Amino acid sequence: MNNLKNNTIDYTLVLIVILLGLVSLFTLYTITPSLPAKYDNTNFILQQFIWYLAGGFIIALIMLIDYDRFRQLTWVIYGTGITMLLMLFFRFPAAIIHEANGAVSWFKIPVMGTLQPAEFMKVILILALAHVIYNHNQKYQNQTIKSDLLLLAKILLVSLPPTGLIAVQPDLGGLLVLAAITTFMILVSGIRWRIIFSILLVGASSIALIIIAYYIFPDSVATFLEESVFKHVSSRFYGWISPEQYSDSGYQLILAMLAIGSGQLMGKGMQTMEVYVPERHTDMIFTAIAEQFGFVGSSIVIALFFFLIYRLIHIAILSNDSYGSYLVTGVIGMFAYQIFQNIGMSIQLLPITGLPLPFLSYGGSSTLTYLIAIGIVLNVHSRTRKYMFE
Repeated sequence: MNNLKNNTIDYTLVLIVILLGLVSLFTLYTITPSLPAKYDNTNFILQQFIWYLAGGFIIALIMLIDYDRFRQLTWVIYGTGITMLLMLFFRFPAAIIHEANGAVSWFKIPVMGTLQPAEFMKVILILALAHVIYNHNQKYQNQTIKSDLLLLAKILLVSLPPTGLIAVQPDLGGLLVLAAITTFMILVSGIRWRIIFSILLVGASSIALIIIAYYIFPDSVATFLEESVFKHVSSRFYGWISPEQYSDSGYQLILAMLAIGSGQLMGKGMQTMEVYVPERHTDMIFTAIAEQFGFVGSSIVIALFFFLIYRLIHIAILSNDSYGSYLVTGVIGMFAYQIFQNIGMSIQLLPITGLPLPFLSYGGSSTLTYLIAIGIVLNVHSRTRKYMFE
């Protein structure tokens, strides 16, 4: 069979990422004058541009290496990620540990600023799970229920340590992203659907029991949440269900919906923002787009994200190497969940969890993570071989 096409770059995906980057820089430019005075000395546009340049350089480096080589370094990379999370857990060394809003989630690096290991752990988990699933399916060609359960155990064994360490920071948003990645990887791992449906049934039943317990014993459930690691979850839950009644925890949500609703169809115009929304340059950047450019501008941004996910799915299907497909599937899970969660929490569809909007929100660790993920996808696509006769 003749190899007709190899080492090609997916310029469509590159274009989509560039457009999202331009939207990010433009939006940061429009909202900078309305940010609180404490940010007066911070040039968000320049810093975000530098992170994009750094990410582009990393993508170029990733493209030089055959993605199959990543499997040889999987456990070294995974171990590095776990080590960083353990350093945050033990708060060692204390000199570089940074705490904000009650969460110990960052390293404070001179010159670079803050670094959030939980962001990089998303890509690291994708690499580790793809490696585990690929090796298992290569070893067990004839699948049985026993081998499927063994694979499920392996996936959970790899996923639970970073998930647990991120949970105790506490970082509910990061935990949910790792859970979404794990779920997507399980769906394509080849595990029998009856096993997957059984897991979903147990999960749905557990959620139902929690909801029933909340309505029967509201005080006990509230006390349990207050005494747990996620004591902030209860206030966010109440603020989500009834933001007017719980004005303290629902304050940001009320303002977000006011900003989005006030944009109406065409928006108020560039740099015309009359509603103050906390953290508008990071987690709530979508509210700035909606208020300035209305439903039309918001729809354009959502359409860009739709094309991004569509292109990733196309690349995953096109890949004739299962390991490459697993890698891209993990990236799809990461992006799809974060996009849905971020926009959903801005319109009260989901509780606020403090997740950035991929490629748009300001942030060094998150921007680099997304671009590293795109570099891996481009690598998979560039080395996907097409034959005249499949």
